[in-house]
Amino acid sequence: MTGKDEDRGQNRSGADATPVVGTRLNAEARWPMAMAVAVAVGLQVCRPGWLLMSPRWVSPTVWSLLLGSLILADPGKIDDRSRKLRVLSILLVSLVALGALEVTVALIWDLIHGGPNTNSAGTLLAASGIVWVHNGIAFSLLYWEFDGGGSATRAHGLPKYPDLAFPQTLTPEVASREWRPRFVDYLYLGFTNATAFSPTDVMPLAAWAKVLMTVQATESLVILLLVVGRAVNVLT
Repeated sequence: MTGKDEDRGQNRSGADATPVVGTRLNAEARWPMAMAVAVAVGLQVCRPGWLLMSPRWVSPTVWSLLLGSLILADPGKIDDRSRKLRVLSILLVSLVALGALEVTVALIWDLIHGGPNTNSAGTLLAASGIVWVHNGIAFSLLYWEFDGGGSATRAHGLPKYPDLAFPQTLTPEVASREWRPRFVDYLYLGFTNATAFSPTDVMPLAAWAKVLMTVQATESLVILLLVVGRAVNVLT
């Protein structure tokens, strides 16, 4: 491996990122990410009983405690790059993703085995809507957390070699030099990838991003095919 390749690998990690827009602190607000987690908590509380694979109160309680700890430790804007907060944030995002996986597996299981819970068109649409929104939020949080070493690291400078290439980084003249991707950018990525089953305007460059986007697109496609097939059986 050449020295240039080694530098590329270090920059991809986010920890040794080389800022290309200077070192001016440009932190993002905590509340958009917190609102997304709050919606995920609400979806967990409101999900029908047959989508439960664990006690209803466990996940919402744990997620709320972790989110509250993050807000107390780094309130306002996200700029604290301490290892403890990084681990805490990764833990929260991972648990939200596991919660999305839980409801997805429960829905697919019922659709494949023809359970009575999806015999009603209204029940089927409500359940699939919960699963789809939850997955969109979960993958958005994963992209947001792992791109460029996380939000706190991006606040201090974008990496020379990004994991996800946004239009503003591919075409710098369309944005200011201080531009940073915010949570809303990753939220848009999560839902467009789930809808289009492929990248739209954000290109995955790192291997982890390509794998994650492939998993999300495949999961969304499987759910869509099963829901449509089940809906046809119900209506006929």
